[in-house]
Amino acid sequence: MTKPNIYLDHNASAPLLANAKLAMINALNMVGNPSAVHSSGRALGNVIENARGKIAKATGANVSQVIFTGSATESISQAIIGGVKALKIDRIIISQAEHAACLQAAKASGAQISEVFLLDSGLIDIAQLNEILVEVENNNEVALICVHEVNNETGIIQPIKQIETLVGATRHYLFVDSVQAFGKLQLDFASRAIDMMAISSHKVGGPVGIGAILMKSHCDEVVFIAGGGQEKGRRGGTLSAPLIAGFGEAAIEFYQEYDVKKIADFVAQIETGLKALSSELVIFGEDANRMGNIVNFAIPKLKASVIMMGLDLEGVEVSSGSACSSGKVTYSHVLCAMGISPELATGRIGISLGWNSTQQDVDEFLSAFKKILQRFKQAQNEKPKES
Repeated sequence: MTKPNIYLDHNASAPLLANAKLAMINALNMVGNPSAVHSSGRALGNVIENARGKIAKATGANVSQVIFTGSATESISQAIIGGVKALKIDRIIISQAEHAACLQAAKASGAQISEVFLLDSGLIDIAQLNEILVEVENNNEVALICVHEVNNETGIIQPIKQIETLVGATRHYLFVDSVQAFGKLQLDFASRAIDMMAISSHKVGGPVGIGAILMKSHCDEVVFIAGGGQEKGRRGGTLSAPLIAGFGEAAIEFYQEYDVKKIADFVAQIETGLKALSSELVIFGEDANRMGNIVNFAIPKLKASVIMMGLDLEGVEVSSGSACSSGKVTYSHVLCAMGISPELATGRIGISLGWNSTQQDVDEFLSAFKKILQRFKQAQNEKPKES
């Protein structure tokens, strides 16, 4: 019997939840176009609107503020590229540690870009952000501020409330990438000083290929994909009822299955176990306010590629860098922005736990990592010393 893999890469994609899968199957058994006025079309439309209501409830948004997209990347492109055009944005203000989808969309938008540095703690430099906003005001420009709520690599939670206070009283716009916060933090979109927000299905145990952008009504003209009037003209294309059904069910089920206390305990065990194995181990963002399901670490001179290969042979699946970098082990731009040396950053390993993580997962990871570290130390001891 094949031993099941230990999956510790939930930030890349969470395993599909049972009720989400069932909702998708039920929708797949239906026929028609959800925009059609006949009974089959109306039935599919009801599936979509039911899911929209669940996502609104899970995000604290009004139902009318939820617009379905093909992915979080599309939502980000709609907010940034579509926002620059519709809102007549002069300048995009963006942190150095944003997801590649945000950074690339900003470049593609054609607007002037101002980057905000990270502090060594991994937090956005609020003082510098304020300085840029003052400059924007003095130039009589309109800005779109783009920030993430939770970093997908380090798990560091950004001071979004402070940023809302800075931006909320101005004529500028705030877009928040809440992909890693969705399902884990209370979003309360409708009541916050945030104009647009991106979320994703597969990060909370829903299907891949569906996301959403939450938009306040004054951003309704922000469009990235024009089409036949779907989503009240805010996003064209025939909606996928099966994917949306799974997304909606996952948005509710994830809250029920994601045990914050249990996962935080598992993370504490992993960090304690790793530190016991190596006194040189560095946990990135250790002293910052972090999401409780992530451990992001490195050991000097131990390459991520070596660790990844060793863990994979032991049936343990973790990450190194963003999952969006086509399987490549790359130097993290997030750690670079935090002032981490390239030598240390090339050893970065990310562990992210989720709704179906178990004590066995923790134990087997630590056991597997101990073997890798023992082999590494043995190789270091056998290495000829320079004369």
